[in-house]
Amino acid sequence: MASNSTFEAKVLMSKGKRAAAAYIHADCSQRTNPKHLNEVLDNLLNPAKAIDEWETIDWCKWLMAGGRTPDEFANIVRTYDNATTCGLVWTPNFVAYRCRTCGISPCMSLCTECFKKGNHQRHDFNMFLSQAGGACDCGDTSVMKETGFCDRHGPDKLKNKSPAPTALMCVAEAMMPRVILRLIQHLRENSQGSSPDAYKGAIQDADAFITMLLDFNNMGGLMRRVMTGALTNPQMYRVLNELPQNSKSEYARYMMESKTIYENALKSLPNPEPMEEYRDCPSLQEHLTHRTFLEELVFWTVKFEFPQKVVCLLLNMLPDPDYKEALTKAFVLHYSRISLMLERSSDPDTLSNRVVHVSVQLFSNESLALRMTEQLNLLHVMVVSLKYMMGKILIQNTLHDPDKNFHYVVDCGRPVMKEHCYWPLVSDLNNVLSHRPVALKFMADDSLLEMWFTFLSMFQGMNVNQRELSQHVEFEPNTYYAAFSAELEASAYPMWALVSHLADESTVSLTRRALSACLSSLLEWLDAINFTSPNVNDSVQVSFHLPLHRYLAVFLCQAVAKQGLTLNEILPQADTLHLLMMHPLRVQVSTFTHMHGICILNLARVDLGCRPHFFFELSF
Repeated sequence: MASNSTFEAKVLMSKGKRAAAAYIHADCSQRTNPKHLNEVLDNLLNPAKAIDEWETIDWCKWLMAGGRTPDEFANIVRTYDNATTCGLVWTPNFVAYRCRTCGISPCMSLCTECFKKGNHQRHDFNMFLSQAGGACDCGDTSVMKETGFCDRHGPDKLKNKSPAPTALMCVAEAMMPRVILRLIQHLRENSQGSSPDAYKGAIQDADAFITMLLDFNNMGGLMRRVMTGALTNPQMYRVLNELPQNSKSEYARYMMESKTIYENALKSLPNPEPMEEYRDCPSLQEHLTHRTFLEELVFWTVKFEFPQKVVCLLLNMLPDPDYKEALTKAFVLHYSRISLMLERSSDPDTLSNRVVHVSVQLFSNESLALRMTEQLNLLHVMVVSLKYMMGKILIQNTLHDPDKNFHYVVDCGRPVMKEHCYWPLVSDLNNVLSHRPVALKFMADDSLLEMWFTFLSMFQGMNVNQRELSQHVEFEPNTYYAAFSAELEASAYPMWALVSHLADESTVSLTRRALSACLSSLLEWLDAINFTSPNVNDSVQVSFHLPLHRYLAVFLCQAVAKQGLTLNEILPQADTLHLLMMHPLRVQVSTFTHMHGICILNLARVDLGCRPHFFFELSF
């Protein structure tokens, strides 16, 4: 039997959308808990109804308008738009611009309209076809210089507009949390299947509903503020997720089932095992705890492998600075779970692009990246995630005598390596290390440096090449490409990002820390492979991958060339140096022999004792 509230809602709705909306608007403008609106929403947003029902969506638009037509309401709301940034979001294959002259962050980008309206004559810019998607940074002083802003964006473009009437957004403020809850409920309902096609179907079913939210956002800063307020309000999230007092009602039973589904979904995305000293860090907790609709929505975005429409919804609200910080925090809280999704994905390339579509918008802001580093241990989360991903594909190293080699390296034949599943994580790390304060914190943290070089040691000596002496090799193994790509992207790029900040004597202490951590890892590696003497009779094998040697060489060169140190101050002991030099020398010998057929006796004439820097030349 229908309740009185349901009956009253139906009577009110029978008056027609415009009349009912005007009545509800009057009610909302007089009280904070509008009874009639909630009764109507109980009917419209009933989870028993399909989320994409056209009539429901149309009713929501009319109710928001408060007695006006939806178009009239949208036009009025836009007149109070006080956004100072563009924030236009685009998907892959969109033509955008990047101006290196105006950019503070190397990841800055501009839409065509903002670029053409800005002053970029004689600037170093390029037009590009976006691969992962992006968003326009025009007006954002943390990402680009104000001289490059167009005539519509920037802090100085904020017009002295009168504040919006209080009653204009009263229905929207009361409705928005319920609307967002309905989307969350839909995602929960459809999360139990493990098939990517099932997830795609669930998002497709909600397409019209998500489009409605995007339309609301496109009304400008006034409506955007209402949406972000609902998404980031902890009290609203708690109240709307509480079980109804009438525990026997149909809706109460639904919410109990919804909560169970949600809790099971949380367990399906375990966190990498954190180090003991970081177990209290919120971003490395074993169990996720969500406090807002935004945090749960980010969780479902990860779980559903970053559906394009949901990603666009999240990014379209970034012009709101408070929301941007809240989204970045939510993203960092789920970051370690993303590595798990990249491993599991049947389409890691698409997923990688969509992850970076989000992360590049968040981590390109230097002050925000620094706050995440200080408050949520962002750097530790990134390195732990990389270690966790690579730690699952380790095999015993076969350099020299396999029976005496206890070092483990990544298996370059595994999908994680061949399909570059690690690329989004490395791209994000390179992005944040482009910010000098973040990079300096990285090199000032001994435990972080130790963890980083432990990660690099997983590549040290990988993909051992064995020279075939008895028969012709028809096909080279395709692990070559995976190995070289990984060392370039996951090792060399972060190395150059770090070194670029060590430009003078003020950072000598950081260089010494990095050198000390690198040398310790190298000595551990030599011990693990049982390389105690340079006289090893295994000339038919070589690994081209020596990232620890490369780091040591590059940081040494930087210290001498830019920071006033001498080799005598920072080189290890002669016997250690001779051991360290042998593997780069073997690479050079094998390369010369293979490519040119040069007699290797010429190399033997080099007086290693007189030229201790020879090793460092070879390591490049």
